[in-house]
Amino acid sequence: MGNDELILLNFWPSMFGSRVKIALEEKGLDYEYREEELPNKSPLLLRMNPVHKKVPVLIHNGKPICESNIIVQYIDEVWNDKAPLLPSDPYEKAQARFCADYIDKKLYEAGKKITWYKNKEGAEEGKKEVLEIFKVLEGALGDKPYFGGENFGYVDISLIGFYMWFHAYETCGNFSIEVECPKLMAWVKRCLERKTVAKSLGDPKIVYEIVLKFRKSWGLD
Repeated sequence: MGNDELILLNFWPSMFGSRVKIALEEKGLDYEYREEELPNKSPLLLRMNPVHKKVPVLIHNGKPICESNIIVQYIDEVWNDKAPLLPSDPYEKAQARFCADYIDKKLYEAGKKITWYKNKEGAEEGKKEVLEIFKVLEGALGDKPYFGGENFGYVDISLIGFYMWFHAYETCGNFSIEVECPKLMAWVKRCLERKTVAKSLGDPKIVYEIVLKFRKSWGLD
């Protein structure tokens, strides 16, 4: 598919947008990156994602694909000639989708309780939930280098974007992920050794600064 036009609408601290960036990099695809200035959403974003009005959106030859995990699956299906992201076995594929769905349903909301807490009890509750989720994910990882086994893939892509927010979680929640979940952090370091991952993630310290700025503007601090 040589003359495809790919445009990614994203907000760089988004753990969801980073999934799409990593998938595009893994496939070696050229794309145009357009940063959205949230909360002022561009007319293009509103036109391309009228239902949720959220990033990321991948525009492929003028057609929008929304929701990060759906976009990653789409990329894997369209450019299926290299770097497979999902397993070919139907059962393994179902397991990978289940795991990514668990990350989506649980981790984002638990993390929000830590960063946007109104009181210390709320942050403490978020920390407890995040660590429980991380322990479940460590169990799923087991002794494998990646969630899918020897190869970096779909579940790794679903989770690694959250690394940008780890520093904010740790600082707001006053804990160390390295101490609590060493196996998970070893996996993070393994993922960061991949160029496709390292170049797709923003600086966790700047994400934390953004959290502080938003907390002030929302009157939380």
